[in-house]
Amino acid sequence: MLSLLCAVVMVFYVPLPPGFENMSPFPLPYFDDYGDDDDQNLPVPEIDHEEWFEEQLEADLKWSFALNGVLHAETSEFQDIVLLDTKRFGKALVIDGKLQSAEKDEFIYSECLVHPALLIHDNPKTVFIMGGSQGSTAREALKHKDLEKVVMCDIDKVLVDFCRLHLTANEEAYRDERLQIAINDAKEELEKSEEKYDVIIGDLADPIEGGTCNHLYTKSFYQQVLKPRLKDHGIFVTQGGPADVIAYTAHIPSYADSWGWVLASDEELKLDVEELKVKIKERMKGDLYYLDGDSIFSSTVLNKTVSTA
Repeated sequence: MLSLLCAVVMVFYVPLPPGFENMSPFPLPYFDDYGDDDDQNLPVPEIDHEEWFEEQLEADLKWSFALNGVLHAETSEFQDIVLLDTKRFGKALVIDGKLQSAEKDEFIYSECLVHPALLIHDNPKTVFIMGGSQGSTAREALKHKDLEKVVMCDIDKVLVDFCRLHLTANEEAYRDERLQIAINDAKEELEKSEEKYDVIIGDLADPIEGGTCNHLYTKSFYQQVLKPRLKDHGIFVTQGGPADVIAYTAHIPSYADSWGWVLASDEELKLDVEELKVKIKERMKGDLYYLDGDSIFSSTVLNKTVSTA
């Protein structure tokens, strides 16, 4: 039976990866002597009166970064949509006050969500994306040359149009004839169709009280709706972290934490580094900026805090 999933975002804090050391938003003056008589003459850092984006991550934890400004804003039937121009992470999409992606590192999330499932599968031809309004998940899936069909199903047409207009990195994906866009609730779309898919991807907002996609994180949905729409040997991937599946993580700087995903299937899922390398070379067009065979495998090695949680 397809392992039943629960959406549990795995969060633990680690230093920024190589390349970000010199990007600290908190530059400090260098003092080579402390307690010196000249302390009163030490330089005082200037305080910039800038605009900042601030997100409440937990009751006692906030995350913020400086802005150049607000590029675009719109309100749909379902949510408030804002595109920010941030100093560190470039364009950043914010929905209902929650950061969804940032230009400088969204490829980490998107590559990790898409490619492990498609590379582990023996011969994927069809993909169904639940959500995915930004187009980044479709962009990564369409790098697989042998895919014949990718369906992106999102409930919010205003958000899809907003992202299509303003997130220009995904323009090529929208021009790909293999991409089909359905404006609908993913549950309803899967229920009304008899088609089955090799891979189903959950690219959804976090399950929060009153959220539009909470029902897509339930056991009943996985059992009664999603599983019947997977072909034999099909794979389902989403963010989260239950047992009895392949779980893997990656650090995403703009999220200020490490994120987790899980793969589940009726079949035993096996990771072979050399086989992954061959599949990446043979199946894909375009570059991966974050993943390769070795990093896919290593991402499944969870630290003790996460693996025993």
